[in-house]
Order: sequence, then C-alpha cells, then structure tokens
Amino acid sequence: MGMPLELNTMIVTKGNEMRKEDNRFVLKKKGYRLYPISIPIAVHKTKDSEQSGTALITKVEWTNNSTTITYTLVSLKSTN
Repeated sequence: MGMPLELNTMIVTKGNEMRKEDNRFVLKKKGYRLYPISIPIAVHKTKDSEQSGTALITKVEWTNNSTTITYTLVSLKSTN
C-alpha cells in the first residue's frame, strides 16, 4: 500500500501560519508534504498571489496525515 505524498517548492500560508518568536513561524498543512530544508524558498499567501517573502525551513514533521513545518522568514517583500 502506498502513501500519498506531495512535493512542495513554495510555502503557501493562506494566513494559517503561527508566529513563535521573531521571524520563526509554524504552519500545519493537511496531508503528507515534502519540503526542501535549509534552502531559500518562496512564501506566498495563496498559490496564485505574489511572493510575500523568502524563508528557510528548519523542521518538517509528519503526524496523523498532516505536515507541520517550522521556518524562519529571512526576507519580507513590502505590501505597500
């Protein structure tokens, strides 16, 4: 039996990210997802929106058909 797995090349927050401290955030997504770790990756509010920043993912956890990522925002693009 296989396990469904999605490979992600950007972080799409949909406004569900939780700030832990300073520029460190945690985001929980449904399903099992694979993200690159310690490589700059684009952050978007929605799949089709403009890039809002760049992050480095430091931790990926899979539990109970969900993925939790911890990332540090290394640059932020101004919305103004």
